[in-house]
Amino acid sequence: MTAAIVCDHAFKAFVEQPEVDDAKDSTRPPRSLARRFLDLMAHRGVKVEAVHDVSFEVARGEIFGILGPNGSGKSTLIRMVSTLLLPDSGTITVFGRDVVENKLEVRQSINRVSVEAAFFKKLSALENLEYAARLYGVNVREGRERAMAILERLGFAKKKARTPLENLSRGMQQKVAVARALLTSPVLLLLDEPTTGLDPVSKREVQDFVLELRRTHDTTVILTTHDMQEAERLCDRIAVMDNGRFVALDTPDNLRAGMTQNGHVPSLEEVFFRLTGKNLGDEIPEGVD
Repeated sequence: MTAAIVCDHAFKAFVEQPEVDDAKDSTRPPRSLARRFLDLMAHRGVKVEAVHDVSFEVARGEIFGILGPNGSGKSTLIRMVSTLLLPDSGTITVFGRDVVENKLEVRQSINRVSVEAAFFKKLSALENLEYAARLYGVNVREGRERAMAILERLGFAKKKARTPLENLSRGMQQKVAVARALLTSPVLLLLDEPTTGLDPVSKREVQDFVLELRRTHDTTVILTTHDMQEAERLCDRIAVMDNGRFVALDTPDNLRAGMTQNGHVPSLEEVFFRLTGKNLGDEIPEGVD
């Protein structure tokens, strides 16, 4: 099968600077901006390797999952694929286009859902989606029709479509984020914990739509999730990521089979714990997830 994504020895590091808080010392006069800058430069930053020498390929039409504890580098990797961050070294190509040299072309072929999706909170769900459709060159009427069809498909109450986003629940806002990503039937869909905050029924509806999009449009999907059942249901292959590295990569069945002992086939959650020694909700250094 043709590779949709090729990641070759990708590396990304950040330097975390210690924060000096004037409020902790009431006897110390407030520092000027210039003084704060000089103090910051005087402290040695800590280098955090968010993504370390990661290589993998995703075939066209594949749903590729990435599992890892909080801070393991999953979201940093997704941001590099989506061109929001540039790799320090190594290369990433999307349908043969380099994410650094061909950034605009890459962006035209992808859409992304993340847990921190940005909206115009004063506008309604429908208005936000109509705006997004116009950015992709879809006319107002067609954009409205597509938006309503997707919202209804995701189980979004029709009467809520014209309610300002700020008055909707976190789960309903996440449905709007998913709908926005699906609006243009992207050939590459990057789903960074897309069902966070959704109830079980809504999760199922989003998952069904992802599978339908893959079936009808040959869409390639990269999914990060903390939901093992979601990973089992959607993913053709799963990479387990820990401390910026892939520690395993295979199909869910093969990952379980490789750790079967005395006839006991472990769950995917057991496999994850054995590989990382962590639970999915465990925290590791901030700023690298």
